[in-house]
Amino acid sequence: MTDWVIEATGLTKVYRMGTQEVHALRGANACIQRGEVVSIMGPSGSGKSTLMNILGCLDRPTDGEYILDGEVVSHLSSDQLAGIRNRKVGFVFQSFNLLPRATALSNVELPMRYAGVGKGRTQYAREALKSVGLEERMNHRPPELSGGQQQRVAIARALVNDPAIIMADEPTGNLDSKSGREIMELLLNLNRERGTTVIVVTHDPAIAAQTRRVIRLYDGLVVEEPA
Repeated sequence: MTDWVIEATGLTKVYRMGTQEVHALRGANACIQRGEVVSIMGPSGSGKSTLMNILGCLDRPTDGEYILDGEVVSHLSSDQLAGIRNRKVGFVFQSFNLLPRATALSNVELPMRYAGVGKGRTQYAREALKSVGLEERMNHRPPELSGGQQQRVAIARALVNDPAIIMADEPTGNLDSKSGREIMELLLNLNRERGTTVIVVTHDPAIAAQTRRVIRLYDGLVVEEPA
């Protein structure tokens, strides 16, 4: 029996803008096995961002079913989605999304604060930062770190609650080529060493070529191709 961490079938998403309806997804299907590294690609307007938002529990589909790590989440309330998102999804964004006045350690502790973790929180954050090679930068604030180091903090923050998936949205987009390669290698190493499922949203074919499989979107529909 296949161990799916993501099972999305017949996803539709309709946005209403005044009297007009915009069909961002038109019955998209996507299944991802636990431990896979998958990229999502598609031209502007293909529904890529909409699919990412639904898979990351940032939004709900208009219709269709989405099962994340064994839980049906497609029809949950916003508050319920927020709880699932904090427990099961780790996000890595292009713009890092770190609190500039907080230390790297404090930034990594944030998801645990939201989850109500008390005992051991600082130690877990330290271990996450050590796993991304930042044990010497724990007390530095984001403006004191390079772009690549900030993205490592963001990856540590994504890991700290041991999520079912890490969703990386253009994780190398704001980095130079060397830092970008290092960040992709870090994500791939986390997958190899910890079995973490990684989903990378990217426009870069060179990034997509490093993943096991490419999920391509065209006009709100999914076409899967081997990477």
